[in-house]
Amino acid sequence: MRTYSTTPFGRRPLSLAMVAAQAATRDFAAKPDASETVVHKWRLFRALTEAKGPIGVTDRALSVLHALLSFHQETALTLPERDPKSESEDNSAGVVVFPSNRELSIRAHGMAPATLRRHLASLVEAGLIIRRDSPNGKRFARRGQGGEIESAFGFDLTPLIARAAEIENLAEEVRAENRAIALLRERITLARRDIVKMIETGIEEGVRFALISIDGQDISDWEGLYGRYKALSAGYSRSLGRTGLEALAGELAGFAAEIQKLLETHVKLQKRSANESQTERHIQNQITNIPDLEPSLPEGRRDPSGLMPKEPEADRAEVSTAEAPGSGIGERQASSTRTYPLGMVLQACPDIVDYGKSGEISCWRDLVDAAAIVRSALGVSPDAWKQALDVLGEHDASIVIAAILQRGEEIKSAGGYLRVLTTKARAGEFSLGPVLMALLRGKAAKAARERRQAG
Repeated sequence: MRTYSTTPFGRRPLSLAMVAAQAATRDFAAKPDASETVVHKWRLFRALTEAKGPIGVTDRALSVLHALLSFHQETALTLPERDPKSESEDNSAGVVVFPSNRELSIRAHGMAPATLRRHLASLVEAGLIIRRDSPNGKRFARRGQGGEIESAFGFDLTPLIARAAEIENLAEEVRAENRAIALLRERITLARRDIVKMIETGIEEGVRFALISIDGQDISDWEGLYGRYKALSAGYSRSLGRTGLEALAGELAGFAAEIQKLLETHVKLQKRSANESQTERHIQNQITNIPDLEPSLPEGRRDPSGLMPKEPEADRAEVSTAEAPGSGIGERQASSTRTYPLGMVLQACPDIVDYGKSGEISCWRDLVDAAAIVRSALGVSPDAWKQALDVLGEHDASIVIAAILQRGEEIKSAGGYLRVLTTKARAGEFSLGPVLMALLRGKAAKAARERRQAG
C-alpha cells in the first residue's frame, strides 16, 4: 500500500496546524463527490487576496502562492477521479506542483531563497498548501508506463480545493465590511460638511440661542458649537475601525440634528414675528378706516382725538438730518450691531494678539486698537481704513485686518484687498463668516498634518 509523506524533510518540525490541515484535506478527498469539485484557480486567488487578513497571510506570501499556481498547467483545480483498483490511500498527485527553488524564485519576481522559504512555511502553517517531501527533500514526479504521473513530491494544492467555499465566504465578509466602512465614512463626511455649513450660516445670520447642554457640556454661542465640532472631528482617523466609525457617525449625526434644530427654531420665530407685525398693521389700518366705514355719523359725534397729529416740520428735519446716508455714522452703528465671538476671531487669527496691549487681547477695544497698529504696518492708507470703518464698522473692519495679517504673504497688497472687500460689503456681497471658517479649517488641517508627520 503506497502513501504520501506527511512530515517535512530535514530539521523542519511538524506542527499541529499542519496535522489539522492534512486531516481536513484527507477528509475532503475521501468524499465520493470530491472529484466533481472544480475551482477556478485565479478567481480563488483573487478571493484569497481579499481575505488575506482573516486567513493570516501576507501579500509576499500570496506572491509565492501565485507563483506555485502558475506551475499548475490547468486553469481549473480539481481532484483526479479515484481508481477503485488503486491501492493508494492518497490519489492527489494531480494537484502537486514540484518546481525547483530557482524556478520558483524567478516566478516570484526574484525573491531571495531565505525569504522564499519563510513565505512557503507561512503558507503551510496557514493550511493553504501541504508539503509532500521526498526522502531526500528533492521535488520531482515519477511517471508510469503511459506517461502519467504516478507519484509526485513537492507542494500539494488540494487544501485550496477543500477550502474554496470557506475562502469565498471570508472574501465576501471582507467585502461587506469594506462596504460598510465606506458608507460610514460617507456619513461622517456629509455630517461634518453639514455641521460646518450650518455653523457658518448661524454666525453669518447672527442667530442667537439660549443655553443648551450637549453631552454634559453647556454651550451658549456658536464658538462653543464649533469647539464641540472640533473635539468630535479630532477622533476621526483612517485607522479607525467599524465600531469606532459607527460611534463617531452617530455622535456627529446627533450634533448636526441639534444645530439644525437651532436654525429651524430661529426661522420659525422670524416667521411668527413677521406674521404678528403684519397682523398689527392690518388692525391699525382697520382702526384708521373706521370713520370711512361710518359716513352716517354726525360730524359732531366723531372723535377728533382719533386723527393722527401732524409731525412738526422741524422735528422731521432733525430726524432726516440725523439719519442722512452720507454722514456714515448711521451705517457704522448699524454694521457694528452684528459681530462674531471674540474668542473665535482670535482662534482664527492668533497673529494679531502680538500687537495687543502687553501682548494680549481681552476685549473688543483691544482688538480695535491692535487693528489700527496692524493697519499702519501693512501699509493700508488712512482713506481706505476710513472707508472700511464707515461701511463695515469698527469690529468687522478690525476682524478683516486680523484676517489679512493672518494670511500673510498670500495677500500682496493689503490696502487694495481691503478696498475690494469694502466695495463688496457696500453692495451686500461680503460676509465675514466664510472668511473665519476658512481660516479655522486651514488651521485644523495644518494641525492634523503635523500630527500625522509626528506619528
